[in-house]
Amino acid sequence: MTRIAVTSRSFSRHPVLRQELIAVYPEVTFNDDGLKLTGDELINFLRGHDKAITALEVLDAGVFAALAELKVVSKYGVGFDSIDLKAMATAEVKLGWTGGTNKRSVSELVISFAVQLLRHTPEAGREVLDGTWRQHIGRQLSDCTVGIVGCGHVGKDLGVLLRAFGCRVLAHDILDFPDYYREIGVEPMGLEELLKASDIVTLHLPIDDSTKNILSAERLCLMKPDAVLINAARGGLVDEGALKAALTEGRLAGAALDVFAVEPPDDQGLLQLSNFIVTPHIGGSAEEAILAMGRAAIDGLDNNQIPELGVFPPGAW
Repeated sequence: MTRIAVTSRSFSRHPVLRQELIAVYPEVTFNDDGLKLTGDELINFLRGHDKAITALEVLDAGVFAALAELKVVSKYGVGFDSIDLKAMATAEVKLGWTGGTNKRSVSELVISFAVQLLRHTPEAGREVLDGTWRQHIGRQLSDCTVGIVGCGHVGKDLGVLLRAFGCRVLAHDILDFPDYYREIGVEPMGLEELLKASDIVTLHLPIDDSTKNILSAERLCLMKPDAVLINAARGGLVDEGALKAALTEGRLAGAALDVFAVEPPDDQGLLQLSNFIVTPHIGGSAEEAILAMGRAAIDGLDNNQIPELGVFPPGAW
């Protein structure tokens, strides 16, 4: 009988996903203790299982080398920065993956960040709690130019929502999507040009050597002083030290980060700024997205293939 391991804590504690998985595969080991599995502890948890559903756990060459019996890993979620795809292919372990399962959850969070930053609700709320009652004059999202950096599943979905608000939408991506741009009314442009023109910049990129600190100190300086920055994609895309300096010195009006280079973040100077919003990596943590990601992961146990450079998963490595 096929043995399944589920490392994800949120999948393991979700009653509907547990029931649906057990209905297909009765022999399942769930992460019922809510452990953050790394290194040898992760290997020991996966040992003796034929297939696994994983989330943010790091699967590197050492993990695959230690688990000859592991034949399939199905991804709960959409990112690949925790998986060494080359090592996975070398070990001939198949990957189950479906893109875009949490796109609307992330897009709506980005919209909420944008509105909060434009209307100064974090600062205004803190003032009320401290006994100060004064109005803050903000801006409407509808009248803003929004720059989307990365036009994958989330970026494209966000473009649709923003056009419904009446925003001018700009996009930057290393790939070209002329049909999408034409249909939605999105303007493609270079990164530096986009940063200079946007009232809101939102990042939707994977993290790799080419995107790490893509918003460096130099590029942050290109943004308008009344602009705001949002990152609900991957930690490490923004130079967080440079961001703190820009926010503190008034060179940037506000920022919201759902993801950080190190999680949980420990820079209290950044986290406590009045023009900064922080959330604990909740972009995909809507009930609808959790069900969609979980069901895609269950399907991926049977529908999968060995990673192949430039072919599968698309755009990942």
